[in-house]
Amino acid sequence: MALVPSLASTLQQRIADALSAALPEAGAADPLLRRSDRADFQANGMLALAKKLKGNPRELAGKVVDGLPAGDLIAGVEVSGPGFLNITVADAAITNTLAARAADDRLGVPLKEHPGTTVIDWAQPNVAKEMHVGHLRNSVIGNSVVRILEFTGEKVVSRHHIGDWGTQFGMLIQYLIEHPHELDHKDEQVSGEEAMSNLNRLYKASRALFDADDEFKARARRRVVELQAGDEETLALWQRFVDESKIYFYSVFDKLDVEIRDEDIVGESGYNDMLAETCRLLEESGVAVRSEGALCVFFGDVKGPDGNPVPLIVQKSDGGFGYAATDLSAIRDRVFNLKADTLLYVVDVRQSLHFKMVFETARRAGWLTDDVSAVQLGFGTVLGKDGKPFKTREGETVRLVDLLDEAIDRASAIVREKARDLSEEEIAERGAQVGIGAVKYADLSTSAARDYKFDLDQMVSLNGDTSVYLQYAYARIQSILRKAGESGPVAHPELALAPAERALGLHLDQFAATVAEAAAEYAPHKLAGYLYQLASLYTTFYDQCPVLKAESAELKENRLFLCDITARTLRQGMALLGIRTPERL
Repeated sequence: MALVPSLASTLQQRIADALSAALPEAGAADPLLRRSDRADFQANGMLALAKKLKGNPRELAGKVVDGLPAGDLIAGVEVSGPGFLNITVADAAITNTLAARAADDRLGVPLKEHPGTTVIDWAQPNVAKEMHVGHLRNSVIGNSVVRILEFTGEKVVSRHHIGDWGTQFGMLIQYLIEHPHELDHKDEQVSGEEAMSNLNRLYKASRALFDADDEFKARARRRVVELQAGDEETLALWQRFVDESKIYFYSVFDKLDVEIRDEDIVGESGYNDMLAETCRLLEESGVAVRSEGALCVFFGDVKGPDGNPVPLIVQKSDGGFGYAATDLSAIRDRVFNLKADTLLYVVDVRQSLHFKMVFETARRAGWLTDDVSAVQLGFGTVLGKDGKPFKTREGETVRLVDLLDEAIDRASAIVREKARDLSEEEIAERGAQVGIGAVKYADLSTSAARDYKFDLDQMVSLNGDTSVYLQYAYARIQSILRKAGESGPVAHPELALAPAERALGLHLDQFAATVAEAAAEYAPHKLAGYLYQLASLYTTFYDQCPVLKAESAELKENRLFLCDITARTLRQGMALLGIRTPERL
């Protein structure tokens, strides 16, 4: 694939060359080019450079202007203020650059020259428990980050660290042994809701018996020992709970339009055989020490309210292993077996201290080196309209499937109201795409670390910063392209551009840079912000520049070209967020 340079990168190089020629003693210099509301671009690098070399920035700016080659890129340059350069690019340069991007299936987004391997830990439901609103953000953010990284050429390995181990399984397995038909299915096809209903019923019954019957409690605790020792019958029954839970998980992820692959699910149990060795390595190296019988790692900057050090407990005094042992074992596996360059954890920001301690422990042990980085992409809380953590009216945690169903219902009602020629089946399909897209976009348009309010009325609005607004812009363009008849999108660089066409074209030119920034910073919200601005600029273009009724055939073709590349950019950008773009709404 031939590299398609952006206007900004080409302009940056031209000014940098002129700067070096005007001031050779400065060597390679950054012109500090950025978009501007005073011109197309502004270069501010002359100020810092002149100050460093004790020169006059306006004089230096003048020399740079004189050194810029006349040609097809720059329409005008003005020295402003203490030495800024205000630069207007030529209309033909905008159109030619967009034409090169349109000829590329990747819309000018390059593949990384030196891709690495990122292991990303996301989507972490618990076996035998319902997914709730707290499972929304890691699933949505993680899925988008995977898509963005893969699109840039990074090798990405997903790891879903599900909660599939622990003392509660002793209770569940023992109950199933004594009531062997509780997980039997009447037919082979069982729905996710049915699977969760089975698990809920079994959990409640086993919990009630555990609390009421001391003999059962003793048998359940012995069963935990059997599970941890690898007893075959116990493991087989444990696997039934995992399989039943997966039926449920996959039904929820399918509704959320998030692909989870079975081979990527490696829960707590997947590292069980490594725990003892992890503890041995930490203790032998002196990274961890015994304290009151427990194996602990201490940190000088982590203290409790009483001023005493708060350790990371890797192994409890009774010999049991905590989350730290599993997380440290996972790091060993991901670094030494999966050969990760980057470990990325999409985990609630409230777990920041735990991961800070785990990462530091792994560094002290030599498992994390200068060549391997570990990053927590911490996310905030989903809040209700009242600004408090999202709960039902009864104060219960909101089931994720209920939240998604309501979003789909709301969106389907809007699609039905707008639809003129859609069948009920098409309305249902569009309703799901719009509803799920609305939920995802509300999450992804907010910086991950921030809390956000879950407001379905706002999410499914046709106006404002919503996925529906973006999807509608895309569908509107498809409608225009269908109505264009024999005319098609053709770039005409010889034509002058109206202000709305220029603004749209210059923003389209920033797509590759935005994707690169979103990938480097694990920041889908930056891509979402770019797409919203793109849809807004297209709306202005649509209002001010007639397409199908343009004054000439060439102008019509050029505007159809702008429509087409806008639609393709919207579609690709939304796909990287994990959001579908219906052809009709």
